[in-house]
Amino acid sequence: MDELDSYSRTVVAVAETVGPAVAALAVGDPENPRGAGSAVVVGDPAGPGAVLVTNAHVVARARGGRATFADGTHADVRVLGADPLSDLAVLAVHPDATTPEPVALGDAAGLRVGQLVVAVGNPFGLAGSVTAGVVSALGRSLPTRDGSASRVVEDVIQTDAALNPGNSGGALADASGHVVGINTAVAGVGLGLAVPVTTTTRGILEALRRDGRVRRGYLGVVGAPAPLPVEVAARLGRAKGLRVADVVAGSPAAQAGLRRGDIVVDADREPVVDAQGLQRRLFADSIGRTLPVTVLRGRAMVDVLAVPSELS
Repeated sequence: MDELDSYSRTVVAVAETVGPAVAALAVGDPENPRGAGSAVVVGDPAGPGAVLVTNAHVVARARGGRATFADGTHADVRVLGADPLSDLAVLAVHPDATTPEPVALGDAAGLRVGQLVVAVGNPFGLAGSVTAGVVSALGRSLPTRDGSASRVVEDVIQTDAALNPGNSGGALADASGHVVGINTAVAGVGLGLAVPVTTTTRGILEALRRDGRVRRGYLGVVGAPAPLPVEVAARLGRAKGLRVADVVAGSPAAQAGLRRGDIVVDADREPVVDAQGLQRRLFADSIGRTLPVTVLRGRAMVDVLAVPSELS
């Protein structure tokens, strides 16, 4: 009984901390919304005042909407920027409106499988809906697309805390009440996915708030993880690299001399074991800058110098 009471007290404390900051979001005309979901008030990232964070797929192409908080107050919001490739969006609140106290962002890097998490959202427009569960898996990937561009959201959190469609854009919090993820999708019965709060996603939120978009570098390679030869794996201390399955003609990768069949082991002097490892190196600071890439070609290590262009 004591254990159950402790569990309940933790969930109640998180709900009381996070719940007031989670809004029901009506996208477009508040009287005739085109879409709905949830959004959470957060402080910073890298700016004065609070903003709301939600999913890019919730706001779609809308420019604004209305947020309704658990206490019944409303706030008109404006979309500062949306990034379909990370499924994140940042909203500004009308200057005349007030919002609840922002919640603190945590760090999903510290999560462990089995850890308690609490999902707070507004499924079906019901403000302040709370479900609790555990982190059931880490390191999941979520394919995303924006026009012809595609990416994989890395290190996605899988949880068995019940999620409904209206939970999209809501908060996934740890036992301390820190937001460690933004709920994004229902993966199946009893399974939900959340975009993790990490150094990478904080940078995305900052860029959306500051610039309204996220600039990414483009190389023009398609690849998949592949095992390294035993002797190479022993020397590098890792078992896999990224095998190049295709190189887009005329792309920066093609101009640099990358070839189909190469196995990328390092990019910008950092290890690469999968597509996400390469993606991490391809944000705004990589555009137009020489990016050293080390590949295993046959039995030889080859260094190539690529200059990423901007992904349009």
